[in-house]
Amino acid sequence: MRLFLNLENLFLIANLSQILYYFSMEINYIIYIVLGVLALWVVFVYNTFIRLHYRVKEALADIDVQLKRRYDLIPNLIETVKGYMAHERDVLENVTQARAHVATGQDPLARAESENVLSATLKTLFAVSENYPDLKANANFLDLQRELADTENKIQAARRFYNTNVLELNTKTESFPSNVIAKIFGFNKEKFFEIDSAVEREVVRVKF
Repeated sequence: MRLFLNLENLFLIANLSQILYYFSMEINYIIYIVLGVLALWVVFVYNTFIRLHYRVKEALADIDVQLKRRYDLIPNLIETVKGYMAHERDVLENVTQARAHVATGQDPLARAESENVLSATLKTLFAVSENYPDLKANANFLDLQRELADTENKIQAARRFYNTNVLELNTKTESFPSNVIAKIFGFNKEKFFEIDSAVEREVVRVKF
């Protein structure tokens, strides 16, 4: 009888050991699956941050291209108008000086204020040109005016596109749980382009 009980106990212990073994295996599988999903999520969020950073850089580069285009058009504009606007020396000098201030080699964010001043001086120049009918009839002046107006619109559009991408990046950087990945891998928020005055919000308008 005692022998039978011992065998029964051994059988129960063996079954229990087997159950515990299979249970531990199941726990391990669950842990591996959870860790695998977590690793995939980390990779996905990391790659999302990389993609957003490249989009912000691309948008900033696009702004720089449009600003350079405007910068290159201004000397031709000054040459065209100075023969007609001899009495508007201050206006022309303001445009020339504002153009010189943006030639610093800094990125568009760093020189945003100077670029906005340049936009304002161009707006003043085109407003004053309304007083010179002969200048308004000059084909070269009209072409330059159109190009600059188109460039100003592209600058504003590029800035809006940049701010949209920065908003998406900054939201991801601050939102949980993606902010944990941002802190671990050193992803930081980017600055917005901000326009300080109502005058700077106006683009150059073409009038015929």
